[in-house]
Amino acid sequence: MSSQVPQAGELTVDHIAHFVPDIGAAGAALEALGFTLAPFSEQSHRLSAGGPLVPAGTGNRCVMLERGYLEILTPTADTPVANQLRAAILRYLGVHLIAFGSAAPDLDYARLEKLAYEPLTPVALQRPISTVNGEETARFTVVRVPPGKMPEDRIQFCQHHTPELLWQRRWVEHRNGAVGLSAVLLCVEDPDETAQRYDGYTGLPSTADGPARHIQTARGTLTFVDPATLARVLGLSAPALPWIAGYALESRDLDATRAAVRRAAVRVIEMPGNRFAVALPQALGGAAIFEPPGSGALRW
Repeated sequence: MSSQVPQAGELTVDHIAHFVPDIGAAGAALEALGFTLAPFSEQSHRLSAGGPLVPAGTGNRCVMLERGYLEILTPTADTPVANQLRAAILRYLGVHLIAFGSAAPDLDYARLEKLAYEPLTPVALQRPISTVNGEETARFTVVRVPPGKMPEDRIQFCQHHTPELLWQRRWVEHRNGAVGLSAVLLCVEDPDETAQRYDGYTGLPSTADGPARHIQTARGTLTFVDPATLARVLGLSAPALPWIAGYALESRDLDATRAAVRRAAVRVIEMPGNRFAVALPQALGGAAIFEPPGSGALRW
């Protein structure tokens, strides 16, 4: 699916990841909400160009959408990367990763270095993936910054080298009608300061919308709000600050989405503009907003 890879000079909201201690419970929660999940896969990486391939100590399952995807990521060993996940989970259980899709991670690295974000050496990440013809290897280049440099947690850039292996048709159809990752919602103490920091990080301008701030990518929006605004609109209380509170998903069939949500018996929060949010089960953490395609940024 070449459409998943941005054009040169573009960024997209590629995927988010829930950091979870129990991937079995998290996967079951997503399936109960009507999502189809790809099988579990262990991750490996090369920490330097031409270096040895070593286990990352993490594994995942993914909800592949027609546009973007959701990931549940869990520690599987005692490695630096796995221990970063464990530390994040202790802060709160939920979304700790936002990955921007990029066609030029070298340029992302150069921008981050110029602006003193101290980017780490780009990582060659890979994992086995099943296909109808047998097992193959999905490959990525990932650009990250040191832990704590972005207090929201793991905010990274990801280049897909094998998108056709991830977006297999058998994994893209979902009983709840979900088709795309359209926004990520961040609850922060100071939306102005945070949005300005992300302006530099992404190279994209932020815009003001009442108390909220938005950054629009080529596909998908980042929205920054303070705790009082989040509580007023969604009735959610932040377990910690900053908090990646959730994300918005486009659905081609909101009736099917509502039916799946009713079966899962999760709390529903009605919203303007034919949107509604659900408080995700404890095994996942955070919230998901469902909306029709092309809804645009949520008004706060």
